[in-house]
Amino acid sequence: MSDLLNTMAVSASGLKAQSTRLRHISENISSADTQGFRRKMVPFESELDRSRDMELVTTGHVQLDQRPLEQVYDPSHPMADDSGHYDGSNVNLVVEIADARQAQRSYEANLKMFDQARKMTSSLFELRRK
Repeated sequence: MSDLLNTMAVSASGLKAQSTRLRHISENISSADTQGFRRKMVPFESELDRSRDMELVTTGHVQLDQRPLEQVYDPSHPMADDSGHYDGSNVNLVVEIADARQAQRSYEANLKMFDQARKMTSSLFELRRK
């Protein structure tokens, strides 16, 4: 029984981590045209749950992508320098969409695992009642 509950805890931690990742990806996409915006990245880490003696997934501190910002040429822009350039963002929409799809699929896999463990736990309770 505790194995099924541990499975649900691991799945729930994966759901939370992927949810956080999706939130930051959506922030990156919505800020892709913001001047000087740096892409946010969320690393995953393992966290030991001493009460259950198992490792769960958690997110680390948000990191900013240190790649150089895109130089945009627009002499009419108020922030343009003498050469007519200003700093854009370093968000690549293709990368963000691919990351979002990966996070979505990982979220769905964790959700299926959680649901399967829940159904097995429910079936076990039904068997014990008889």
